[in-house]
Amino acid sequence: MYNKAMDDCIFCKIVKGIIPCYKVYEDNRYLGFLDITPLNPGNTLLIPKKHYRWVYDVPDFGIYWETAKKISTVIQKKLGATSINFLTVGEEIPHAHIRIIPRFENDGGVLDLKNFKKISSEEMKKIVEKIKP
Repeated sequence: MYNKAMDDCIFCKIVKGIIPCYKVYEDNRYLGFLDITPLNPGNTLLIPKKHYRWVYDVPDFGIYWETAKKISTVIQKKLGATSINFLTVGEEIPHAHIRIIPRFENDGGVLDLKNFKKISSEEMKKIVEKIKP
């Protein structure tokens, strides 16, 4: 079924390769890539390759979350995070996505959703190399 919103969706364009990303995970259903406005280094977005509006619209909801867990385990180990937060607000981009946010000692405590980090392209590439399988 055609949906005009999909033509304008930035995440759909990333899946199609129209817009580049810092890819850290991919399988036949999902794509994981570093957020370009991260809350912490390694902040990854996990999206379904097929367009769904909300996380709860994604079929096989459990598999989606298990995939997020698998990615978070690698991120935590490779980047030395003390824990991982998962966030699914979904209002900023109208495509289902799970934010996988590594947490570190002294990173400011409770997440401030306006406290984006500036991370250079070179550093983003280094992060990808650490966590990409």
